[in-house]
Amino acid sequence: MVLELDRPIVQAPMAGGPSTPALAAAVSEAGGLGSLAAGYKTPDAVRDDVRATRALTSRRFGLNVFVPGPLGDPEAVLRYADALREDARRAGVELGDPVHDDDAWEAKVAVAVEERVPVVSFTFGLPRPDMVTALHDAGATVLVTVTTPQEAADARDTGADALVVQGIEAGGHRGGPSDEDGVGEYGLLTLLRLVRDTVDLPLVAAGGLMDGAGVAAVLVAGAEAAQLGTAFLLSPEAGTSAMHRAALGTATPTALTRAFSGRRARGLVNRFLTEHSAAAPAAYPEVHHLTTPLRAAARASGDAEVVNLWAGQGHALCRAEPAGDLVRRIAADAADVLRRHTGT
Repeated sequence: MVLELDRPIVQAPMAGGPSTPALAAAVSEAGGLGSLAAGYKTPDAVRDDVRATRALTSRRFGLNVFVPGPLGDPEAVLRYADALREDARRAGVELGDPVHDDDAWEAKVAVAVEERVPVVSFTFGLPRPDMVTALHDAGATVLVTVTTPQEAADARDTGADALVVQGIEAGGHRGGPSDEDGVGEYGLLTLLRLVRDTVDLPLVAAGGLMDGAGVAAVLVAGAEAAQLGTAFLLSPEAGTSAMHRAALGTATPTALTRAFSGRRARGLVNRFLTEHSAAAPAAYPEVHHLTTPLRAAARASGDAEVVNLWAGQGHALCRAEPAGDLVRRIAADAADVLRRHTGT
């Protein structure tokens, strides 16, 4: 088992607040793999998180890095900004500057190498081969998120040790390199079987997994472990906002949208998502920066209709539970399901 897990549970890296050193450490201490998110943080803040996690656990943990994508269409971004001006006026803020940046990803990979982070995963694209070599030399296991069989083959060829196979059910951003509508929109079980037929690498299944039965299903389908994100959002160790916590576990549906960030992501349906999804261009992180002041103002005022509330399709199954207890419960339930249905 390449991830060296006692229990087949990986905590998804959730950028923007939910992933914390306390959450990652609790999951790893329970025998799973806790994860930190480097997205939107400075390299120094990432280093601080790594060291804080090490102070809480001696177990292996992971760090996720965003791979920069192509420049968005500037004219499409400007048109979208025009569509948001009334929202900005109501909120009493100016829209953000829609700059294109690379999230300091090279510096963050350097931090991972210097700090000898045990597991490093990449989202939105492929790491460069020299990065993979440097991480391997530092003792790291390298994971890449994929959403199609071809992406899986490309990740294998760049030197990945294992793949995070992300189904369309997953909350948050689509993690593969492509942000083209209709690409990488497989259901998880189908995608697992297609990827397993394409590459011979350990697979971590992600997408809508909330309980032991779901974890058991992906283990039978060929995964080494299951990655859960939304399931941890109500854990006390998570940095989930109060309004996000209140919206989870309800009957509110989810949908894919580019409205908040310029990249497809699954979140709870609210007014902003409904009104602006059709007009939002594929331009990440330009749209992310454009909407940042709007979302900050909504969080400050408690307006859940104008913030991104990322959640997977199974969010109604969320339970408020300490992260370590959740890992142990779901792993035990999965083992029980496997015993009852396979006799193992």
